[in-house]
Amino acid sequence: MFEECLYFNSNALARAVTRIWTEAYKPFGLSPPHAFLLRVVLARPGLMPRELALELALSRSTVTRFLDSLEKRGFIAREMTAVDGREVHVFPTETAKGLHCELDATGKKLSQRMADIIGWEDLSLTVSNLRQMREFIEG
Repeated sequence: MFEECLYFNSNALARAVTRIWTEAYKPFGLSPPHAFLLRVVLARPGLMPRELALELALSRSTVTRFLDSLEKRGFIAREMTAVDGREVHVFPTETAKGLHCELDATGKKLSQRMADIIGWEDLSLTVSNLRQMREFIEG
């Protein structure tokens, strides 16, 4: 019935993938979106929330909520910019730095798991197509 419906099929795929990613990041006490945000902060310390929002295709308010949660749990610290006291830079704490390798390894394992299921070529093509579709739709 919905074989050609982008909405139905993309959401069904998202639910299936979310179950797998949720289970993988559970040992860290992180949801997949929190884990992705923390991975960006670990890879590029000092980004501002607006930059994180762009990188993760999230709204600034969502990023702020995630940062509040990660800060409360001791994973990130926010520092005011020297130029404008209203803006902050986000840095990982020592606690987060201690998880860096494990978080990245989990991401690699998840990619490998998907490649084992559908193959590297199809995985790469699918991700590329999804990114391109998002860019077209968002303009």
